[in-house]
Amino acid sequence: MECPILVWMLSINRDVTTDEYEKCYNLVKECVPHAKIPHDNTSIESFRQTICEMLPLLMMRHRRISRMKWKDCVTSNGKHWIEQSPDDMPPEKFLQSMIGYHLAYDNSLCGMIMTQGRQRQVINIGLGIKQLCVEPRGVAVAAYAESLAHKLTPLEQSFVAPELGDEVVLRRLCILLSLKAAYIKAVGQNRAFDWSRLEFNIPDETARGDDHPLQGWEFRVFKAQLGVQRSSTVIEESYQCACAFFRGTKESKFIWHDNAKDLEAWVQFINVDQMIKVIPKLTA
Repeated sequence: MECPILVWMLSINRDVTTDEYEKCYNLVKECVPHAKIPHDNTSIESFRQTICEMLPLLMMRHRRISRMKWKDCVTSNGKHWIEQSPDDMPPEKFLQSMIGYHLAYDNSLCGMIMTQGRQRQVINIGLGIKQLCVEPRGVAVAAYAESLAHKLTPLEQSFVAPELGDEVVLRRLCILLSLKAAYIKAVGQNRAFDWSRLEFNIPDETARGDDHPLQGWEFRVFKAQLGVQRSSTVIEESYQCACAFFRGTKESKFIWHDNAKDLEAWVQFINVDQMIKVIPKLTA
């Protein structure tokens, strides 16, 4: 069975009020009890984590499935899937109804990737999001790339050599890091994982782990552009996004999406206003 991939991207496109934070936090506390997020209505990090956890609630609401009719399950290595109530569902349909998902965020962009099928088919899925900017702000691109060289193999470091120019280096670096993040999350590795054990050869469209080919994976790469209001100023932000999903095919496949039209069929963009507006409906 072909497991279709769907992605929801939520932009925190403006500053949120204390009241809005409390509404989101209380919803997650009630409906997503496994999410242990420290309460801090002055912390944008706490809000990012909170609104990320609301994405599965929104997705299931769109499917018109009551919160009482599904539960969040997790594997021993932290891979989440949603199991719907088997009531009024034939056994075969129930087995195919599991929804594997993964949540990710970076700065103003939060995302959820999901697919539906049998439990073992759907859990190895991951999303990587990396803003195209240097950290800390103002540092040279070459210095930024050098600070992350420990996450890259020698071949990957050659793809981000300083002589290629700042724009190319930053874009390629963010592609590599988002792909690695997506794969690491898809397989359920923890934060201590050594990213240099993975190698993405972008020109050849191949991937290796511990110097062995990664077979059976589908990688999708796309970019997201946001307009974000901070105080009274609208700032444009760019993000490199990558999806990793294990399909079990003989070879791995890379799919590059270069324009918004390509994304319409499987990526949905919403903003914080749209999410906050539907909060009363998400507990139903």
